[in-house]
Amino acid sequence: MKKTSGRLADGREIIYYDLRDDVTRTAVDRRPLPAARARSEIRHDPLLDDWVGVTAHRNTRTYHPPADECPLCPSREGRMSEIPESDYDVAVFENRFPSFSGAPGKEEHEDPRALFRHAPGAGRCEVVSFTSDHHASFADLDEERARLVLDVWTDRTDALARTPGVRQVYCFENRGEEIGVTLPHPHGQIYAYPFTTPRTARMLRSVAEYGAGHGGANLFDDLVAAERAAGERVVLDGQYWIAFVPYAAHWPYEVHLYPKARVPDLLALGEGARAEFPGMYLELLRRFDRIFGEGAPRTPYIAAWHQAPFTPGGGPDGAAREEFALHLELFTIRRAPGKLKFLAGSESGMNVFINDVPPEAAAGRLREVAS
Repeated sequence: MKKTSGRLADGREIIYYDLRDDVTRTAVDRRPLPAARARSEIRHDPLLDDWVGVTAHRNTRTYHPPADECPLCPSREGRMSEIPESDYDVAVFENRFPSFSGAPGKEEHEDPRALFRHAPGAGRCEVVSFTSDHHASFADLDEERARLVLDVWTDRTDALARTPGVRQVYCFENRGEEIGVTLPHPHGQIYAYPFTTPRTARMLRSVAEYGAGHGGANLFDDLVAAERAAGERVVLDGQYWIAFVPYAAHWPYEVHLYPKARVPDLLALGEGARAEFPGMYLELLRRFDRIFGEGAPRTPYIAAWHQAPFTPGGGPDGAAREEFALHLELFTIRRAPGKLKFLAGSESGMNVFINDVPPEAAAGRLREVAS
């Protein structure tokens, strides 16, 4: 993998990742862009004890551009995009409309009881364009290209974890207009948060409580072992990875992919797991596209890497970090052909999910549509 870093016209960084070492990246972004000046703020919710990003500048972000104006396609004569080169393997660049950006600052409050706490929305948001082919999808990549993306996720996790103020790195992909995607070009994103996300914090609390009540046993290890022993929800079982529909799946079709040897993040994966991942993951994505039958529109999904948090600056986060298990969650909001699972009153109002598809039935379907 060859890595080449450059700058866009407004000062944002762009990084090319190429399979070949002899590739040269020298194209210049000649767009007349003003200097990037995104400003984000985070505000604390004292009832839920979590942080909310406030980002007024994102209201003007690019929304469903015509195909010939896609900002993720390579640049060509007469039309410059976010990627100045005429072709590329994988390109990563700072988001023009980031949810989090800049250096950390002092937390402040506006009242005597510190109920109205706020701070700069420090961190970084990046766009990862998986391929220069506008009409492709991640599932269309071959294993070599999928491995390149895994290496990119790992490299960016390493770099962002060492960024001042960053607490957690989150690599993810949204696919499909139903999910809310505004750019159809195959891409994902990486968020470098200035705090541990609420979902991860909740997992860590559960892990700590379970260990205290079960002689120090690890909840992730026991859960994966239990799903493997039960078998009925297992979708794929490889040498280094296992994929299953969780017993209490929240979404109609939801698969969790775990390395069998627990590691806290992508950086800690061994070569065996790295080599096996592309085939396993591509098979899962291709099965997702067959869930609802041949000829059905491609299945919208979210693919989310869960990694252990870091202390700001990239150091270990104590015992909690060592107890965490890297895993990928893949799920769709489509519950049946032409029907979506909406997060309505119970889910959005009380965070109580109601799943219309029994996890065992979902796992059975995902086994039926194997390649």
